[in-house]
Amino acid sequence: MPVVELSFKNLQKLIGKVSKKQLSDNLPFLGLDIESEENDSIRIEYSPNRPDFSTDFGIALGMQGLLGIKTGILKLKITNSKNYSITVKNDVSKVRPFVTGIIAKGGKIDDQIIKQFMAMQEDLHFGIGRQRKKSSIGIHDLDKIQFPLIYTTTSRTHKFIPLNAKSESSITQILESTQVGKDYGHLLANSQKVPIILDSNNQTVSFPPIINGSITTVLPKTKNLFVEVTGINKEEAENMLAIVATILQSAGFSLESINISGAKNSSPKFLERKILLDPLLVNQILGLDLNTSKIISCLKKCRLDGVLKGKKIQCTIPAYRFDIFGEMDLVEEVALGYGIQNLTPTLTPSQTIGQTNLISEKIKLLTNSMVGFGFIEALNSSLTSKRILYDNSNRIDSLSLSVLDSKSLEHTILRDSILPQLIENLSRNIHEPYPQKIFETGTVFLSRKEIDEEFNFAGIVAHQDANYSEMKSILQSALKTSFDLDIETKTNSEPLFEDGYCANITIKNNSVGLIGKINSKVLENYKIRVPVMGFEISLSNSIL
Repeated sequence: MPVVELSFKNLQKLIGKVSKKQLSDNLPFLGLDIESEENDSIRIEYSPNRPDFSTDFGIALGMQGLLGIKTGILKLKITNSKNYSITVKNDVSKVRPFVTGIIAKGGKIDDQIIKQFMAMQEDLHFGIGRQRKKSSIGIHDLDKIQFPLIYTTTSRTHKFIPLNAKSESSITQILESTQVGKDYGHLLANSQKVPIILDSNNQTVSFPPIINGSITTVLPKTKNLFVEVTGINKEEAENMLAIVATILQSAGFSLESINISGAKNSSPKFLERKILLDPLLVNQILGLDLNTSKIISCLKKCRLDGVLKGKKIQCTIPAYRFDIFGEMDLVEEVALGYGIQNLTPTLTPSQTIGQTNLISEKIKLLTNSMVGFGFIEALNSSLTSKRILYDNSNRIDSLSLSVLDSKSLEHTILRDSILPQLIENLSRNIHEPYPQKIFETGTVFLSRKEIDEEFNFAGIVAHQDANYSEMKSILQSALKTSFDLDIETKTNSEPLFEDGYCANITIKNNSVGLIGKINSKVLENYKIRVPVMGFEISLSNSIL
C-alpha cells in the first residue's frame, strides 16, 4: 500500500479549524491508516484506488467533507484558452497513441510541494499507470515552453538534455545508460521510432514514458505548470489527468485548457458521471433507516452530489473518482459520510446454538499429533497442475478434473492426491537442512459416476536415513493417538513409489491408502538428492 508523509500544520491550514487530535481521530474514518506520528509529521497509508489521497491537498479535500466544513462536489474551474495547443501526428498511433494535458497558473511552489507532486506522480505511475505502461505523467515549467507543441515520433539518435543531466544524450544512450531508461525502456519494445513532445522552438519537452527534458524542470521559483499525460488508452490517460487537475486546483492553481487535435486525440472534458442509487439498498446493506435527505447529506460529505429522482437518488460523480463503478460503491460512500464509528454492529438471529464441527475436532487431534512428532503442516491449493500431479510424479492421468476458465495458465486441475504436492514442497526446500517432515490434511476430488470429494491425510519424510519402518511407525502412532485405530500393510505397487518398497494400508479390512519409498525417477524430476518416504490415506470412510 502506498504511504504519504505529511505535516499536521499544513493539513490544519488546508482544512480549516481542526485540532491535531481531531485529525488523528478522523483520518481512519476517511479510509486511511495512520502508520506513524512524530511531532508535526504523520505517515498515512492509503488505498491505491484513491490516488487523490497521495498529497495533503487531496486528503484535506476529503477531510473538509467528512467534518462538514465543505461538502458537495468540487467543480473544476477550467478557463477556455486559445493560447495553448498540441498537435498529434499519426506516427505515434503505433507506439503511444494518446496525449492529454492541462495548464495550471499562479500557484505557490516550494520544496515540500515539489516533493509531494513527485510522490503523487510516481504513485499514479505505479497504480493506475501500471508502471507507466498504460499512462504516464510529465509535469513541466510552463514558462520554459514555447507553444504550440507537437506530439510525434523521432529516431533513437535524437539528442536532448534529460532531466537532472547537464549534457546531451541520445535516446539510445538514455535507454541503455540511465536507471529510468533501464527500468522503463522495455515499454517501447524494439520500435525504432519513439514518442517525443517538442515545442515550437524544437526543444524536447518530454520523452514519454521515460523522462522529461531538463529545460522544463520544476523549481521552487516556478509559478506556472504544464501537465501532460500520455498513454495507450485515452480514457485512462484522462482519468490520471483528472486526479492531477483536482489536486492542482486544490493547491491554489487556476486551470486553463489545452486544445489537442490530430490522430483521434481531443481535448479532455473531465465529464461528471451520473449513477442512480436505491435508498432501500443503502438501508438494507448498512442496517439503517435513513431517509433520502440524510443519504444525500452523507454523499455530499464524501464530496459527491445527489438529487432525488423519483424513488431513487441520482448521484453525481466527479471525474477524479473513477474508483466508483456502481451502487455498491455508493453505499460505501454513504457509510463513510454517515460515519463508520456510528454504525452499531448487531448479531444475526440464529435458530441454533453454534458448536465446533465434530470432524474438525478429529482433524485437530491428528494435526496436534503430527506436530508433536516434529512435522510441519502444509496448506496447498486444491487447484494444481498436470506437471505436479502426473508428469513429475510418474502417475497416470486417467480421469483428471480440469477447471474451465482458470485464471492461471498452469494451475487448471483439481487434485486427486495430496502426496505429489508435498513432494513439490520438498523440491522448493532442497537447500534447507534435513530431516524435513511435512504433512497435510485436505480435500481431494475423484472422478467416478459423479465428482466425489474426499478428505485425505498425507505425510512425507526426507533425510539420508529415511526408511519404511520410520514412516509406518509415525502413521501408526498418529492414528492410534488420535482415533485409537490400528493399521495393517500388504505389499503393493504404484508408479509413484519404488518397486518393492510400496504397501497398501488397510484399516478394519478396508483399503484406505498407500505407504512407501518415493520412486527415484520422481525425486530426479524434482532434483531431490535424499531418500523420501511418504504415505497418503483417505479419512472419509473408515475414520471420520
